[in-house]
Amino acid sequence: MIFFSQKNRPFELGPYPLERLKRNGNILKIEATRKQIKRPSSILADSENTFSRAVSKYLKMFSEIGAIKPKPKKAPVPDDLKLRTKDIKGAGYFLDAAQMGICKMVNNAWYIDSKPFKHNFAIVIMVKPGRTPEKENLAYHWVKGSEIAAAELRAYEIAVAISEHIQWLGFDGKAHVKQYGDVDTERLSVMAGLTVRKDNEVLNPFLKKRFALAVVTTNYELNIDIPLSQSDFRANGIGYFFGLGGAVPGIEWKRREKRKTHLSSYPLETVKRVDRPTTIILDDEVPQVPKRAEFFARAEAGDLGEKSRIERSRFAFKHPFAMSMVSLIRRMVPEQDGPVKKISNKYYTDPKLNSNALKSLSYLLGSEMTGICEIPRHAWYSNRKDGSKIPYKHKYAVVMLVDQGYETMEGASGDDFISGAQSMRAYMRGAEIAGIMAEHLRSNGFSSRSQTNADSDVVHIPLTLWAGLGELSRIGELVLNPFIGPRLKTVIMTTDMPLEIDKPIDFGLQSFCSSCFKCARECPCNAISWGNKIMFNGYEMWKPDVERCTRYRLTNQKGLACGRCMKTCPLNKVVTWEGPLMTRVASWLGINARFLKPVIIPVAVWLDDWLGHGIRNPLKKWWLDFEIVDGNAIEPRKGVNERDLNLKNKIDPKNQKIAYYHANAMPPPNTKIPVLVDRNRALKDNALIETPDQALYRVAKGLGRPKHYIPTPMDKSELDPHSSKKEISSWWSKN
Repeated sequence: MIFFSQKNRPFELGPYPLERLKRNGNILKIEATRKQIKRPSSILADSENTFSRAVSKYLKMFSEIGAIKPKPKKAPVPDDLKLRTKDIKGAGYFLDAAQMGICKMVNNAWYIDSKPFKHNFAIVIMVKPGRTPEKENLAYHWVKGSEIAAAELRAYEIAVAISEHIQWLGFDGKAHVKQYGDVDTERLSVMAGLTVRKDNEVLNPFLKKRFALAVVTTNYELNIDIPLSQSDFRANGIGYFFGLGGAVPGIEWKRREKRKTHLSSYPLETVKRVDRPTTIILDDEVPQVPKRAEFFARAEAGDLGEKSRIERSRFAFKHPFAMSMVSLIRRMVPEQDGPVKKISNKYYTDPKLNSNALKSLSYLLGSEMTGICEIPRHAWYSNRKDGSKIPYKHKYAVVMLVDQGYETMEGASGDDFISGAQSMRAYMRGAEIAGIMAEHLRSNGFSSRSQTNADSDVVHIPLTLWAGLGELSRIGELVLNPFIGPRLKTVIMTTDMPLEIDKPIDFGLQSFCSSCFKCARECPCNAISWGNKIMFNGYEMWKPDVERCTRYRLTNQKGLACGRCMKTCPLNKVVTWEGPLMTRVASWLGINARFLKPVIIPVAVWLDDWLGHGIRNPLKKWWLDFEIVDGNAIEPRKGVNERDLNLKNKIDPKNQKIAYYHANAMPPPNTKIPVLVDRNRALKDNALIETPDQALYRVAKGLGRPKHYIPTPMDKSELDPHSSKKEISSWWSKN
């Protein structure tokens, strides 16, 4: 920030300056002796409001999970309670809790009709609700009165993940929320130092009445917080306004509140719009690909060998916290699609009003930025993993970005033991956002489906480009956004609701990436191109070596997967009032003063290295490093990656060898047997590569689509069913 830097603020303190408030331990005695209360009844499930019903459905779904069986052995957690507490609070803030507090459990905090667990600690999670849409916005009638309920769902999601994390460490943990829990959440919020009682209600110094609560009870010993003093409730002073101590400044909170609800927190509307993405897409030549051809699917099938096949089932969630989100992700998959209610939808005929309403709804639920596009035919996968055809069900895609967490990225190497959790966090949150939106639209008569990382019928990258949320980058098959850089994951909701589409954007990334090689220099497996853009399967891109990247992410023994390119990218920054002044200035110039780019880019890339951007900040490392082996969390067997910048790494693009697996090298859409990759052939297929100019010339001359753009057909009568798996695999590698 211009006044106080967040760089020196420990992550576990959270976005609000709770540490600056006065405390009063005597309140513990008062709360411990207050009369027990009964469990409140749920009213959401019986609501006629379709959004409320969708929220209620997901709340109930989350209540059905959360127990780890069989119970793991106790992990070698530190005896230092400060480190334990840092890990737990950091986990909550990483999942976007507004505030966290911990207190001792007391008997009177259990509901009268509950059966208390032998838990002596309570972790209280507070979430700030999204903004209510304006009255003229269609979404106003969807969400009015349900904002707290939606925030409570988010709080419960965080509580379930933290409770499972604690269980993976070998201790007891149980998530609670008003409707599906056993504890008095308000009493515990007072005891944990998050609220004070005033006139028979609890208030927070920063959020007043607008917050939602969830609780995790546990026998995992932690440091406790002292209750807030009722005599000092003046939190919103000048220190808060300017971000004293590195907390999010009040000026930033106010800035967000003033924006229209269909607009992101970021000024995406100021970015230049163009008719087509800034990289060439030969629409008629892009092949439709089956899910079986995606490289992680190939690893799962054994195409990359036995080691990669085994690691495929654990590589991204072999850390307790990453694993804690898997049950939530899996539970939402069956609800991604469903029956459409036969109801008149005559009130939703205006595409612009519909689009604004869906964007407002997405932001209320937690999307970072949202764009809308029509779905090109080639953006649908052709076949599911079993070979069955995927129908073209919907015309529009609502594409949403979920940030993977800047501060956590600052504390990480990019390929250490938190990397997988960053992905899981975004996949979990995205599935929740798109799932609720699709459920709501189906209840209003529109066929809609949530398209998540766990199960998607569409290819996300082209839709992200067409929805105006970024440009293709040197990282390769990854879209960079002008405000959060590469630090994103996507979730998509496809629908037939009439919508107004957004145009692609141009913020000068092609010029930037042409002059910046930092991601390629820092890639631990040399998978990112050092050369110029080429044409691959109809797309102009810096084509990465996907096989090499996939193998490293799968078999990384000193961490989970890999995000080194995201970690070290110069555009991985904070460009709001939370970030440094010069970063905000540079971002504004990059987007709005395009004529300066030839001068700015070389200086910016050099300065990024000189300032040490991309090295680890120890104050932002909040997590404990563990590895799950045979169902138990242990010390990482091979250690932990602790990379910083590799300034001496020099690679000559002429000597870089990249394997190109064209469409004709894909496995058949329906084969269940291993089709071993042939890297030697893929290296030789470099000869088939066209430059963008060559491809455009060929198209202009009407010379037709290259044969290697044609995907491998279904496995039918070509193969002898009596052939061995080894013979079949060999046949495909040769043909």
